[in-house]
Amino acid sequence: MDIFSIFTMVGGLALFLYGMETMGDGLVMLSGGKLEKILERLTDNRLKALLLGAFVTAVIQSSSATTVMVVGFVNSGIMNLTQSVGIIMGANIGTTITSWILSLTGISSTNFFLKLLKPSSFSPILAIVGVIFLMSSKSGSKKKIIGSIMIGFAVLMFGMETMSDAVKPLRNNKAFTNMLIAFSNPIIGVMAGALLTAVIQSSSASVGILQALCLSGAVNYSSAIPIIMGQNIGTCVTALISAIGARKNAKRAAFIHLYFNLIGTVLFMVVFYVVNSFVHFSFLDMSANAAGIAVIHTTFNISCSVVLFFFADKLVALSEWTVKDTEEKAEELPSELIALDERFLDNPSYAIKLCQQAVNRMAELSREGMVLTIENQDSYSKDKADRIIALEEKCDLFEDKVGTYLVKLAGKDLSTQDSHTLSILLHSISDIERISDHSINIAEIAKKMHEERLSFTGEGKSELDLLQVAVKDIINLTIKTFSNNDVKNAANIEPLEQVIDDLVLQIKQRHVERLRKGDCSMEAGLFLEDLVTNYERVSDHCSNIAVTMIEIQAGGMDMHEYLEDRVKGSDPLFIKEYSRLKSIYILP
Repeated sequence: MDIFSIFTMVGGLALFLYGMETMGDGLVMLSGGKLEKILERLTDNRLKALLLGAFVTAVIQSSSATTVMVVGFVNSGIMNLTQSVGIIMGANIGTTITSWILSLTGISSTNFFLKLLKPSSFSPILAIVGVIFLMSSKSGSKKKIIGSIMIGFAVLMFGMETMSDAVKPLRNNKAFTNMLIAFSNPIIGVMAGALLTAVIQSSSASVGILQALCLSGAVNYSSAIPIIMGQNIGTCVTALISAIGARKNAKRAAFIHLYFNLIGTVLFMVVFYVVNSFVHFSFLDMSANAAGIAVIHTTFNISCSVVLFFFADKLVALSEWTVKDTEEKAEELPSELIALDERFLDNPSYAIKLCQQAVNRMAELSREGMVLTIENQDSYSKDKADRIIALEEKCDLFEDKVGTYLVKLAGKDLSTQDSHTLSILLHSISDIERISDHSINIAEIAKKMHEERLSFTGEGKSELDLLQVAVKDIINLTIKTFSNNDVKNAANIEPLEQVIDDLVLQIKQRHVERLRKGDCSMEAGLFLEDLVTNYERVSDHCSNIAVTMIEIQAGGMDMHEYLEDRVKGSDPLFIKEYSRLKSIYILP
């Protein structure tokens, strides 16, 4: 084997790994976060968790990705350790699907339909279709994602074929065959398989590499079996790395994955080689093939799951013994922020959904603070004032944590819909936080008026009451619209904002008139001026949120142009809704 053959083999390996990575990323994006939500919700019994773990892993073609998700779920408190066991077991079964797909490369027949099943026959067609999809689709669209999956699969298969062709001459190479014979030693074979998988962090990829080597005819089952066992241990490295710096239960979930594979390997190897010492399996000296590797891989993982399924509680206990209970600092973050685990950044669609939930909660806190502020204006209470401050501080925390997380997400490969959602969230969190800031401003005014024993005239109080009703209505409408991502309903916010602007103008004009007549004190008048200005700013921020939703979903129309058209009255729907609201919010 010359240097150029080595280059060919290494190049084939690079293409194989790149194709697997591209296909896996595309499958994760295509799932749109739905698979993660399924895992999160439907794990109330172990058997269901096992089946779901197998299904999700089969779809995204990566047991490592599923296990890292589980570590993230446990770290975030979304899932407990007992629930995680079933999913981890299922992930080991689901990952065997890849080896069956790759085993199709071993098909050798002159029959047209059987030849059609061979990846080398249909992957070029997938590559052509994939390229067409990529070149004719917008970035982030579902069609483009499907195209990347097709190309990823084609590149993977081409890489595998290249590797196989490069190593075929090694069949008669004594040094190479002697090395493979050494792997027939169970301990050396397991260590080799574990090391290879730990380095590339994918058991599916390492099994695929083994299948490619088998196509050369140089690998016997006596060498292949220990390597496969080791590959299942090596895949645990990804979860263990992911658990570094995580809370103790997340570390325990990673150790459950390790112990499951480690115990399963030891049991399988002991039983197999004890039986072999009496029976002497003849197939061990036969050349392994891709289909045989898939059979062994599947048999091992299903057997381990069946045997250890009934000892799941023991696995949990073993992980708890490994990671001792220590004094952990009490977690003060809200659950929605704890859920923003960085492990989910590799699953952008799911991470976006978590951010949406967090911002929805932030919006509700902001709304609660403003409603409480309005109540406190009418009847001041120090307890309410303290609660308003606490809500505003929590909103600040949400803006900081969610904003940072969203910025990290922005660097990921997002679908068009996820990109739109991320833009809306990034633009809206500042407006939501500013609403809570205004609740503090209004609360301060209420406090000063209470301390100075000031009050408004009957007319001023009635006018302010109506304005407060309108402000509460626009906040409730905005939060509901935002939480439901109801772009159609967002169009109803701007007419109400315009009505509030009109109310503020009228209240200020009436206030100036009362000052001229001497019906209102200058001190109370200044507070009234500050109050209505803050309420007007609140409605402006509600308008910003609504317009952002409409603008981004419409594909980037100009916000100023949109607002100008509305104010000028060129939109008949705006005119109709504005007229309706104008008849409701009438000053006494």
